[in-house]
Amino acid sequence: NIHCYVMGGHGDSMVPLTRHSNVAGVPLNEMLPAERLDAIVERTRKGGGEIVSLLKKGSAYYAPAAAITQMVDAILKDKHLIVPAAVYMQGEYGLDGIFFGVPAQLGRKGVEKVIEYNLDQVERAALEQSAEAVKESIATMESLLDS
Repeated sequence: NIHCYVMGGHGDSMVPLTRHSNVAGVPLNEMLPAERLDAIVERTRKGGGEIVSLLKKGSAYYAPAAAITQMVDAILKDKHLIVPAAVYMQGEYGLDGIFFGVPAQLGRKGVEKVIEYNLDQVERAALEQSAEAVKESIATMESLLDS
């Protein structure tokens, strides 16, 4: 009965919301010492690379496939399920005009709404830093396409 939330870009710019994550309703920061929680956050950010290095060739495919299956099921069956998804931002969290990883409610119409957590100053700063990293990646890809 573990609920953990991560927002933002992929990799080092991920924003794990440890303050909003819990085990059976008990916040993680009440269950784990700060240094253990920090280690889990760091491993979460590096997890994709760790999986790829263990596979030796290819890439991590199970988690994305499972996520896509869950999303398709939520849309086809109109479940109104809240899942982490890359959503085109239109002002949510103060972001506009980029796809960004956020919790979103999915139903027959696709993304029905973005769930906006009440972020503290540290979480907000991390989210803004992640958004900047995403924007930089987009700019890099656009410049490569233009050349």
